[in-house]
Amino acid sequence: MGWSRRLLSVSFATLLLFLPFHEIVSATSRDQVIPMGHSIGIQMDLSGVYITNDVLVQEDYWLKAGDSISKMDGIPVVNLKDFEKVVGKAEKDQIHMNINRKGTPLEIVAERDAVKRLLPFLKDRTEGTGTLTYVDPKSGTYGALGHQIVDSSLKSPPSFKKGAIYLSEIEQIKKSTPGTPGYKISSIIDGEDYLGTIKTNGVYGIFGNWNAANKKVLSEPLEIMQPTELKTGAAEIFTTVKGTEVETFSIRITQIEEEQFQFVLTDPVLLETTGGILQGMSGSPVIQNGKFVGAITHMFVDEPKKGAGLFLVTMLDGDGK
Repeated sequence: MGWSRRLLSVSFATLLLFLPFHEIVSATSRDQVIPMGHSIGIQMDLSGVYITNDVLVQEDYWLKAGDSISKMDGIPVVNLKDFEKVVGKAEKDQIHMNINRKGTPLEIVAERDAVKRLLPFLKDRTEGTGTLTYVDPKSGTYGALGHQIVDSSLKSPPSFKKGAIYLSEIEQIKKSTPGTPGYKISSIIDGEDYLGTIKTNGVYGIFGNWNAANKKVLSEPLEIMQPTELKTGAAEIFTTVKGTEVETFSIRITQIEEEQFQFVLTDPVLLETTGGILQGMSGSPVIQNGKFVGAITHMFVDEPKKGAGLFLVTMLDGDGK
């Protein structure tokens, strides 16, 4: 596609390679959805206890990042509490462990003290930040990010049991500079008040059911733009760079391709605040002529004012509705 410069996915505090988009859809059964732009915190409970780093547990035997622990001394381990309970009650000097490595079951016997030292290298949850893209008031669903979540320590899309998104507040901005992507520093406002559940972590983003109680963050629906309607020239994005306020900033569409588009940030206020696109902006809605074009998904690392976006009709295809 002629994109020779490095691209970065701008979400979830992890540096992702460009993810190829599938064949674009030409139409959608929906003609209007609500553009959002709110900063969100993302929490996903993993489907087990995972190793985050390579760790030596017995002579010449390493557990690998991405391995998961299924049983210890015959007892199922589904979360960190289970792990701690088994280790705490272990009376023998060795613990029998059942491990899953990329779908292959393994069995090892490790020293109890070595197993205890695993705790700082274990996780049963993955967390991050991003931007809420749209809410579909008719189906009661939402979409965010515009690309798949890849856990930075597991180096893969995490297998998860359940997850949710929460409204977050931007506290600080680390500006982007050429070669060094910036990022948002944010925190979840209320961990008991979720915006929606996570059902799918797919190529086109995360999707789930919207919590109907959160009407306070909803605006008016916009008509969905078809890719053939997009023109080079002025457009705008909805995103959050301070507090919880969604603001509108100007961009310019520079190139339109079959499956995505490129743009450059032109808003002086945004550029002064951020230095360019930030990690955490992924999912920010793109609007042109009052129609909902798509979402920011990537930035050019060496030129942070430049980015790429996914058409909304393609993203909508990812939520399975």
